[in-house]
Amino acid sequence: MFGLSELAIILIVVIAVLAIKKGPELTRSTGKSARILKAEARAAKEGGPNPQVIQGEVVEPGNTTASN
Repeated sequence: MFGLSELAIILIVVIAVLAIKKGPELTRSTGKSARILKAEARAAKEGGPNPQVIQGEVVEPGNTTASN
């Protein structure tokens, strides 16, 4: 039977194999997310355009259709 140390080694090897396979994709998506976050933080700091208000209908809670 396998002991705890053998199971831990097998688990480490499986994680290493999966990390090698998914590593480049994970680092690429992390870098992309960081660039997006930096751009959004820069835009928020600079101010940018004010949000526009779009007129619409008000729907009361509980009503599934808007009244005209």
